[in-house]
Amino acid sequence: MNPSNTEGHSTPEAGNRPSGQFRPFGTVRCSNPSFFRSQLVRDLGCLLDVDDSIVAWCCRPMGMNDVLHDIRWIGPPPDFMATYVDGRDVYIHVVEDGDGEPEVTEAAACRQLWHRFVYGDEIGAGFRLKNAKDLLRYAKYVVPLGDRIRLLSALEQEGSASLAECLGLFREISPIAGLSSLILHRFLTVDLDAELLSPHTEVRIAGGSNYV
Repeated sequence: MNPSNTEGHSTPEAGNRPSGQFRPFGTVRCSNPSFFRSQLVRDLGCLLDVDDSIVAWCCRPMGMNDVLHDIRWIGPPPDFMATYVDGRDVYIHVVEDGDGEPEVTEAAACRQLWHRFVYGDEIGAGFRLKNAKDLLRYAKYVVPLGDRIRLLSALEQEGSASLAECLGLFREISPIAGLSSLILHRFLTVDLDAELLSPHTEVRIAGGSNYV
């Protein structure tokens, strides 16, 4: 991932951040100190963390600096670069008002770079953002081995269970924190789009994980 060109705050510092910063503070797959220029940008960062097609992402990447200089771009730099499972690195601008400039995407393509604009109505649509923000409140938690093995063993045997049933299997960590952490680190999977997470939400073992 490209380094950030703007100083930010990493996840371990989240507890020291002032309340005026953009919540939630924790991230899971951000590879550099996080920096968000608005709440809408932070919201997209939440969605990047729960997108199974994304391996990692970073804030304020520098890889498009030459492109933006050449076209005399006066707007902000890309908010993110996301690395996808297919190997693509995609630069992302969040558009808060108005339309994105096609010239930016075209100039990036001329240099064989992937770029896209993401609009506010895309970010806030449906239940996914609210569910992602609820989960990311627990981004800093690490699930003890005993709880992790206990829950995964039960799901391997049953195939799936309700969220409420899963909570009853935790012994060493707060159940909601533990379950959220296992979902964020892709040990478990739930449908974030169907509805707000609830006691009857179905939980299954995910296909892979990225647990650190």
